[in-house]
Amino acid sequence: MTQTARVAWIGALALLTMGQTAAAQRASEAPLVKTLGYHNVHISVPDPAAARAWYSEHLGATDRDGAVFFGEMRVSIVPSPEVRRSEGSVIDHIGISYPDVVAKTAELEAAGATVLSEPREAPGFFMFAYIEDPWGVKIELVEDSEWPGFHHIHLSVPDPTATLDWYEGMFGGTRDSLRGQLDGVRHGGIWLFANGSGDEMRAPSQERSLWSLGWIVPDLDAAAQALRKAGVPVTTEPTPYQDLTYAFFLDPNGVSVELLDVDP
Repeated sequence: MTQTARVAWIGALALLTMGQTAAAQRASEAPLVKTLGYHNVHISVPDPAAARAWYSEHLGATDRDGAVFFGEMRVSIVPSPEVRRSEGSVIDHIGISYPDVVAKTAELEAAGATVLSEPREAPGFFMFAYIEDPWGVKIELVEDSEWPGFHHIHLSVPDPTATLDWYEGMFGGTRDSLRGQLDGVRHGGIWLFANGSGDEMRAPSQERSLWSLGWIVPDLDAAAQALRKAGVPVTTEPTPYQDLTYAFFLDPNGVSVELLDVDP
């Protein structure tokens, strides 16, 4: 059985029970794992140094410590053997908010990005556009003055409501609705959204350029133990690295989830 097939099988089985599990967890009024907010998303590209420079120059990120930052949100850029587009993956895209989407879209196209969707106004929302960076990462540019900077992570899954229930039940956050129209789970100023993919299980995130999403936790060992008991697959056991310890888990749809605790 291929890795994709294994993930699809795990996801299909887990989706049968994830809604009930998450509903029970929500009823307890406490998430299974205490988190301290988002730590990172990982992207996988053939030339990490070039990607860091491009994100700094054209997306307004800060390049430091081998990664780029939008405020406190870290985008860790790791090597891959080839360009692996995020479109078609379970993590479809990330979103970044700018004051002028029309100008930013034109700037990014001139810098080598592919415009997937020209800027347009969404009724009741704001101006938005979609681009793909030179390494296949799909990015939504939004003009949301209420939530500037790194704005959201958007999943593509068979059951969006069950997925949001699962993430809220597992990792907490604030269940909210953007402009009263788009449901999500918010950690501070960063949203997690999910749209429907029909009956199709999308490609697991580790096979594409948007590789994982991650939260910081106060006690990784306790978090890992709780997730194991809940039946969440552990793909990388807690591992020390420099001033932190990290572990990776697999959500029911094939999203690679990283949890980290960081030494003070």
